[in-house]
Amino acid sequence: MKKIVLSIVTIATLFTACKKNTTTASEYNSANKGAISVEFDNIAGSSDLQLSTGSYTNSSSESYKVTMLKYFVSNLKFTNVDGTIYTVPQDSSYFLINESDTNRHKVELNIPEGEYKAVTFTLGVDSLRNTMDVSKRTGDLDPTGVASGMYWGWNSGYIFFKFEGTSSAISGMMGNVFQIHIGGFGGYSTVTANNLKTITLDLTARGTAKVKASKNYAVNIHTLVDVNKVFTGTNTISLKTTNMVHSIAAGVPVAANLGAIFSHDHTEN
Repeated sequence: MKKIVLSIVTIATLFTACKKNTTTASEYNSANKGAISVEFDNIAGSSDLQLSTGSYTNSSSESYKVTMLKYFVSNLKFTNVDGTIYTVPQDSSYFLINESDTNRHKVELNIPEGEYKAVTFTLGVDSLRNTMDVSKRTGDLDPTGVASGMYWGWNSGYIFFKFEGTSSAISGMMGNVFQIHIGGFGGYSTVTANNLKTITLDLTARGTAKVKASKNYAVNIHTLVDVNKVFTGTNTISLKTTNMVHSIAAGVPVAANLGAIFSHDHTEN
C-alpha cells in the first residue's frame, strides 16, 4: 500500500512540474521584454574547437589545426510561433564572434516576450552598413578597434569570416599556414561578388525559445558552428590547393559552404 501511495504522490509531483513549465500564449505580454542569448559554440566535426592544440581532419583527409576563428553575425530576427517577426534594431544588431575571447561567444539581447520558433541572422555585414560613414560603424564594427584586422577597405568592406591555422597538407611560401578570409557585399564603387549568407535556424525540433520578462536569466539558443563543414558541402575545399584566400573572388567557392556550418543544438529555457 505504501508503494502505491508513493507512486500517486510521484505522479502528482511530475504533473505539477510539467504544468509549471508550460507557458500559454496568453501568459506573454509583447509590451514587456525578456533576456535572450544566441550562443555560438565552435566545433570541428564531433570535437570542441581548441585553438592551436586541437587536431582535426577535413573531408579531403587533410589534418589541420586552427589558430584563429572570427566572424560577424548581424541583422537578427526572431519568428514567433504566431508568425510575427521581431527584428532587432539595426544599430544594435552587429556582433563579432571571436573564439579566442570567451566574452565573444554569445549575442545577448532583450526582445518582446513570446515563444519563438526560429532565429534568422546574416553571416557578415550588409551593404548598407558597409557603406556608411565610419562614425556610424562603432562598437564591434569599429575598424580601428574591435574589428581591427577584419576590414579591407571601402569597396571590399568587412571580412565576414576569418579562419586561419596550419596543415601538413600545405607547403607554400608561408610554410604550412592557411588563411581563409571571406568578404564581399557587392561592392561600393565597383561591383564585386556578394558573399553574404542569410541563415535561419528552426528551433521547433530541439526547443522553442520561451522569453519572459519575469525570468532572472537569459533564455539561451545554443548553436553549433562546425568549421569542418567549411571544406565540404556545395564545394569540396582542399587545403593543399586552397590555403590563401585574401580576395572576394577567391572566397566565392568557400563562401558557398558557409550557410551550412550553423545548426541548432538545443534551447535552454
